[in-house]
Amino acid sequence: MSLLELERLVDEAEADCSIRKALRGCNTRPELILAARRLGYRITRLDLQRAFSEHQQEQEELAEDAKRIR
Repeated sequence: MSLLELERLVDEAEADCSIRKALRGCNTRPELILAARRLGYRITRLDLQRAFSEHQQEQEELAEDAKRIR
């Protein structure tokens, strides 16, 4: 599953400045995918879409929880 590759890329980019540097210049999703593939990660456009959707959902849930606490 390539979504695991995306998670691995994020984890390794957080720990390795050379990976961060290679990804820093990416301005679009296709550029990010190409850079990741050049680094040996097998991620897809769908992986990025899925991860973005999951992140948005988590942010919405956090916002709803914060409203309930008030």
